[in-house]
Order: sequence, then structure tokens, then C-alpha cells
Amino acid sequence: MSKDFSDLVFRILFSLIFIGLGGEHLVSDDLIQKLMPEWVPSPRLVSIFCGLVLFVGGGMIAIGYRLKAAALILGTFLVAVTALVHAPALQGHFSPVACPEDQWMWDTLQRSNFVKNLCLLGVCAMLPFYSAGKWSLEAFLEARKH
Repeated sequence: MSKDFSDLVFRILFSLIFIGLGGEHLVSDDLIQKLMPEWVPSPRLVSIFCGLVLFVGGGMIAIGYRLKAAALILGTFLVAVTALVHAPALQGHFSPVACPEDQWMWDTLQRSNFVKNLCLLGVCAMLPFYSAGKWSLEAFLEARKH
């Protein structure tokens, strides 16, 4: 596998979670709104905003355009949602679960989302030092200058 192909695969696979979840926030977010803490104002507007942030940031990475900006956008989002939603939920500050027998599922979801976000944040911390590669919008635009 060439480095150029590997760069493309990396960008696409890494961005899929952001693009997919962003699309879900924008198109079908009923469940997402139900899982939001009660203190979140205007859950639908917050969901749309989050969806746009995720979709745009993930899309920028997928096409290889302004990776530093995309990393900053997504990294900021990850810090905010992890600190404001997943960490408090881990400590039991809120739970939308009505049935006590299902609390373990909520707790598992919060633990996995917390750790997943930390992993994604680690990649975002490295993206500013990463070159998008030959098969990227950045490389295409640079080649057109010459």
C-alpha cells in the first residue's frame, strides 16, 4: 500500500464517525435529543449546531482540506461534549433511563463514549502536524497554483 493511498484511507476512516454522527444529528436526532441532559437549552437547535460542526469538520478531513482548522473544530467539540456531557454522566449526575435494570446500558454507553472521545481527541492533537497527502484537496489546490 502506498503512503498516498494510506493517507486517503486514514482520512476517510477517521472522518466517518464525525460525518455519520453529524448526519444523524441533522436528519434523525430524536434519540440524540432524548439522551441530552435536561439542562441543554433548545435541544433541536443544539443538535443541529453539533451536527453541522461534526459534518463540516469530518468532511474537511475526508477531503484533505485545512486539517489544522478541522482538528481545532473537532477537538474543541470533543473537549466540550466530553467535559459537559459524558464525564458528568459517568459520575451519575444525569440519566434518561427510566428502568433501573437498564442503567448498566447507560453507564456502559457513557464509559465507551468518554474513552472513544479521548481517542479521537488524540488524533485531533496530531492532525496539525500531519500532511493530507497527494490525494487531497490541499494537494490539488497547490498543484493548480503552479
